[in-house]
Amino acid sequence: MSGPTPALLGVRHHGPGSARAVAAALDQCAPSAVLIEGPPEADAIVHLAADPGMRPPVALLAHATDDPGRAAFWPFADFSPEWVAIRWALAHDVPVRFIDLPAAHALALNRAGGGPSPVPADDAPGSSDRPSGPCRAPRLDPLAALAAAAGYDDAELWWEDAVEHRRAGGPSGGDALAPFQAIAEAMGELRATFGDSDSAGDSGCDGDGDSDCDSGCEGGSDAAREAHMRLKLREARREFGDGIAVVCGAWHVPALTEKRTVAADRQALKGLPKVKSQLSWVPWTNHRLSRHSGYGAGITSPGWYGHLFHAPDRPVERWMTTVARLLREEDHPVSSAHVIEAVRLAGTLAAMRGRPLAGLTETTDAVRAVMCDGSDVPLALVRDRLVVGDALGEVPESAPATPLQRDLSRLQRTLRLKPEGQEREWELDLRKDTDAARSRLLHRLRLLGVDWGEPVRSRGGLGTFRETWRLRWEPELSVRVAEAGVWGTTVVGAATAKAESEAVGSSALAEVTTLAERCLLADLPDALPVVMRVLADRAALDADVAHLAQALPALVRSVRYGDVRRTDTAALGDVATGLAERVFVGLPAACAGLDTDAAEEMRGHLDAVHRSVALLAEAAPPPAVPADDPSKSNDPATSNDPAEPDSSGLRGRWAGVLGVLAEREGLPGVIRGRAARLLLDDGRLAEDRAARLMGLALSVGTEPAEAAAWIEGFVGSGGSGGMLLIHDERLLALVDDWLVGVPAEAFTDVLPLLRRTFSAYDASVRRTLGELVRRGGAADGTAARGGGGAPGFGPDLDPERAAAVLPTMRLLLGLETGEDTGAGAGGDIDARTPAMARAGGAGQ
Repeated sequence: MSGPTPALLGVRHHGPGSARAVAAALDQCAPSAVLIEGPPEADAIVHLAADPGMRPPVALLAHATDDPGRAAFWPFADFSPEWVAIRWALAHDVPVRFIDLPAAHALALNRAGGGPSPVPADDAPGSSDRPSGPCRAPRLDPLAALAAAAGYDDAELWWEDAVEHRRAGGPSGGDALAPFQAIAEAMGELRATFGDSDSAGDSGCDGDGDSDCDSGCEGGSDAAREAHMRLKLREARREFGDGIAVVCGAWHVPALTEKRTVAADRQALKGLPKVKSQLSWVPWTNHRLSRHSGYGAGITSPGWYGHLFHAPDRPVERWMTTVARLLREEDHPVSSAHVIEAVRLAGTLAAMRGRPLAGLTETTDAVRAVMCDGSDVPLALVRDRLVVGDALGEVPESAPATPLQRDLSRLQRTLRLKPEGQEREWELDLRKDTDAARSRLLHRLRLLGVDWGEPVRSRGGLGTFRETWRLRWEPELSVRVAEAGVWGTTVVGAATAKAESEAVGSSALAEVTTLAERCLLADLPDALPVVMRVLADRAALDADVAHLAQALPALVRSVRYGDVRRTDTAALGDVATGLAERVFVGLPAACAGLDTDAAEEMRGHLDAVHRSVALLAEAAPPPAVPADDPSKSNDPATSNDPAEPDSSGLRGRWAGVLGVLAEREGLPGVIRGRAARLLLDDGRLAEDRAARLMGLALSVGTEPAEAAAWIEGFVGSGGSGGMLLIHDERLLALVDDWLVGVPAEAFTDVLPLLRRTFSAYDASVRRTLGELVRRGGAADGTAARGGGGAPGFGPDLDPERAAAVLPTMRLLLGLETGEDTGAGAGGDIDARTPAMARAGGAGQ
């Protein structure tokens, strides 16, 4: 050592300049031990930092064993001064110790302070939140005072120029300890000016270069932390002598040299609350390092800082080359000339702004102007991929972990689902065993609250055998895994236990049916019996039709999913059928006497039940038909009346319920109109009958508001409702005649309903409807489909135009020329007019 006292290396957390300076200082003074600002419980696992499988960014995770959701992180990047000191000590076989307040106290203080859970560690390296309640005093940034004294109006800019961009140090750069002595002297003056550690803690800034809110806000824990550091420093000096080095936040350096008695420091720690805690290493990400809240570290540019730390020389030139390579990979035309010009521009901007080296601001301006042609679109890519970066750290398998975390890691390796910091989409084909296993894992994790993957709409369609997931691993998921460990030691066991608990504790029927669906997706056969028992009990006791209708869709989806996932859903199908039958019986009475909002909500339930019945009918086997009664066959090919839908099955009974709703007087107009529309779409309501129902609903004796509600229910279904009016001019004429006849005093009342109905249509649909009305196609209400009317609509099928599409249809269907397409009359048209068909095919 160069002196009788320890070397106090005051740093800024996650600063590349500080990290290089720490490495040079340690090389120069060669300490007998290295003390690091961090939780002392990590002493037992700090040796893992030298493991080849440890790749930063990583973090120390501490959580309360009785409440895993209460956790704290200490993140480290490869350019963090503390990480550099740890790796130096391990590489030189020098003991390394952590000296900050124990995590057991920090977590307990967080609980006592009433802060959010989970939260980052108290003054963790670079953490931007503290385990305490909200600050009650204005924030104080001592660096701003130093920057102002140096003539800077930006504290961050001054720190970068004075420290982070320094590249000298060590034997070739003079005394490596000199910068730290200067920083310690400056911090001593600042503490003398702004007050002692207690008041500084209350100010809400730790003074180490991060504008962090300190836990001292709620009771001066900054003083307790520094008292603990002094005690640990005395202990280390007794064990290793004075030849030790301390790496801590610069603000704390003067406090470590204060003349305080051991009794005074112990008194400051007396009575601190304490909880049982557990520490482990977990992966971290650059995106989390760049965030100023939650689990972030408050660094806006970790990728840039990492580049500064690793670039041996000419950092600006190397950065511009990396940016050019990225842009070229994304098909942006960037040449070597662009790189040269960008470097020149960045250097010129730095000189004009009086900076010793072009910083991120200058390089960004140069990249925007030279390589991105002034556009911020490619520049956003540079920021996301390089300035921030998508790095995700790795932790060796030998690191301590909960049994659940180990099981999850095993499954990730087996299924080749490696956690990544960058967002990625996975397309899963559930017909393949590996993809089906991946789907089960992701669904089980979601049930446990570990939202590693988020289901998204599949680009390939709506088939039940396909799933698309958007995956991105975030550091806080490690806390979620630790928290889920209370349910079991394996993913499937924990998910099963939590599903059973949620089923028993659920209060609404819809919650249980949704849980049943999630159990099926996650393939939890052991949980299904409990869920089904609770479902049967809730369904038997719940007489609210709205609740039953709300619960039915999830249950029916579960039945439908069973085929592709090869699971037995017979019990679910029976419950779903029983639930549907109860909805059928109670729905007409439940729709009576509803106000406007309740009727609109019931219309949504009506649509949901309609879709569910269709799916349930598809999933259920057709009813048995006696062999000697062909008239009852469900096969349209053998039915005596194929145009007559079957009325004995589930869909037939549902159609009967819709018929009652459509015809019954006194029900809300939106319900009656919607029921009529659903029947019409299913082919169970003749067009003449639909026109008659509309005519009755829009008659003179009907209140305008009620008539408008009927229209909303009948045609207020987006583009399909508009297309119905376009192609059936009788219905359009009825709506037009009624609208013209609405009294002026009632028009303002019905206008909001009409605007809500027709504004849902696509612009093209609204434009076509306007053209029809303007041309008088619906003026007299007599134009029928195929009977003339508005210009552009022929009176009958045009054989020549119809034949023109047949060659294309054959190509799409893979049929030979002249083969019957099964299109009915279209085949006859093509057979009679081959010349027309050939002409149509040639003119496509």
